[in-house]
Amino acid sequence: MERRTLHVAVYDTFADWEIGYATTVLSGSGHRAVYVGESGETVISMGGMRVEPHLSIADLRPEDSAMLILPGADAWETVLPPFAAAARRFLTAGVPVAAICGGVTGLAREGLLDDRAHTGAAAEVLAATGYRGGAHYREADAVTDGDLITAGPTEPVAFAREIATRLGVYPPEVVDAWFRLFRHSDASAYEVVAGYDAGGGDTGAGGGDTGAGGGDTGAGREGGGERAGGGSA
Repeated sequence: MERRTLHVAVYDTFADWEIGYATTVLSGSGHRAVYVGESGETVISMGGMRVEPHLSIADLRPEDSAMLILPGADAWETVLPPFAAAARRFLTAGVPVAAICGGVTGLAREGLLDDRAHTGAAAEVLAATGYRGGAHYREADAVTDGDLITAGPTEPVAFAREIATRLGVYPPEVVDAWFRLFRHSDASAYEVVAGYDAGGGDTGAGGGDTGAGGGDTGAGREGGGERAGGGSA
């Protein structure tokens, strides 16, 4: 596989809304999303989507990938070991990893946040894992530290922003405009996005920005809820 292939972890109860913006904007930029499961068996998302993985985690190799994306899930505890171990292999190989909500918690337990700047559902949620990276926690919508991207459950657009920025899929001003449009309903940003489309680009239906324009700093994340209405992580 070429390096424009993205690997997206899927497991029963994965939070489908947390990755939708990112996978769509990446597909729109010519990347290919390959879904990776514990095996080849169909998984069912938190929203009831049935996904048949393209690949089992046993066959996942960092050298085939541009990035590994880890959504949260109610069942993250049971899928943690193989996917967290895969994240360690990716980071060791210098291939980016992007995790959101429960995925971040899993990386904390794996020790991958002990010396990297990060965010997540809430500082208290990550502290409960017993990890040693509390001093590196940031109150932000999403954080990139080298090859690691993290975000909380209420920030799928900011998560996509950081992914698009890290992979350089669009010019910074387009990523910024897309984030302002979809996160803040900033109508003035539409002209930038539409102008890029008209010039032959395609921002797809999910994206982000270079960090300008901001976003929330984590409001609504208390308790680490994975569900949009407040369920468990």
